Amino acid sequence: MFLKAIPFFSIISISFLLTVSFTTKEEVYVTFEANSKDHTIQLFYKDGAGERYGSLGKLQSSLREDSMELVFAMNAGMYMEDRQPLGLYIESGKEIRPLNQRNSSSGNFYLMPNGVFAIDKQGKMSVCQTEDFHLLQDIAFATQSGPMLLINGEMHPAFNKGSSNLNIRNGVGILPNGNLLCVMSKQPGNFYDFASLFASKGCQNALYLDGFVSKVYYPEGEWVQKGGNFGAIIAITAK
Repeated sequence: MFLKAIPFFSIISISFLLTVSFTTKEEVYVTFEANSKDHTIQLFYKDGAGERYGSLGKLQSSLREDSMELVFAMNAGMYMEDRQPLGLYIESGKEIRPLNQRNSSSGNFYLMPNGVFAIDKQGKMSVCQTEDFHLLQDIAFATQSGPMLLINGEMHPAFNKGSSNLNIRNGVGILPNGNLLCVMSKQPGNFYDFASLFASKGCQNALYLDGFVSKVYYPEGEWVQKGGNFGAIIAITAK
């Protein structure tokens, strides 16, 4: 069969298009969907001796000693220099840190509105603005961070498409089926693109947790980071 010669620049163009077409959001982000039927979703800060877990690896080893297999974990929000949670923190129904209602300081936490990720005692998960947290009842676990990424389906008004504010980022959102979507970017990105990932999955509300310090432990997803020096940690174990 006779084949017409293709100019060299066209070959390069075709090659470029093929390369771009294979770059997907799944390659840019680590994502995990958790549900209360198959998973136990908890927050951890300190062990029974009052020692902070700190790293994902230490928490994984501790849970294994208690016959719990960690399937996913990541840092659960911002903290102060001494690693105490910067905002509200509730673990096993006990309030460790109160709601932080300051709204006039610097940093991502205070890029209003910020918000709370909470799990009630029936296992229902939610993400809401800090001002709406009082509407939630019977909370077993909660962590406050900021800014909100999505607010009732709308992107945070401070985010700009094409922003040069790039960083590793992690966060959580609630999917239409009520499941929890946990996400960490594999490479630096801006808030607009990060929030867009949650929007593309159908989340109405999503919350930013932290930035360059973020790490994820996810063996099945071939992404295992056991380090870190965190305050609170989200831990998901198999039932």
